Amino acid sequence: MFKGLGQMGDMAKMMKAAQEMQQKMASLQEDMHNLMVTGESGAGLVKATCTAKGELKGLDIDPSIFNSDDKEVVEDLILAAIKDAQTKATEKAQEEMGKITEGMGLPKDMKLPF
Repeated sequence: MFKGLGQMGDMAKMMKAAQEMQQKMASLQEDMHNLMVTGESGAGLVKATCTAKGELKGLDIDPSIFNSDDKEVVEDLILAAIKDAQTKATEKAQEEMGKITEGMGLPKDMKLPF
């Protein structure tokens, strides 16, 4: 298609690759709202579920931990589960982005903006 145009053909390839990457990133942004991760604390007594974007979607608390004397412990377990879920969400987002960059011949650990 661009034979004989020298570097213009390379520029067209770069533009096409950039457009493909932009489409893949837009698709990934949508997928991040549907990818779920679960964080746990207290050996699974408290579980927090969030999207790969870090949006908290659910909280599961084992009823055995409810004791008025342990209010602070329960609060700490809830916070720990939420933090664990958010950490896993960040890792999942980076993993998914790594798949896109690697597929385009870029370094897997290259940080691109979301």
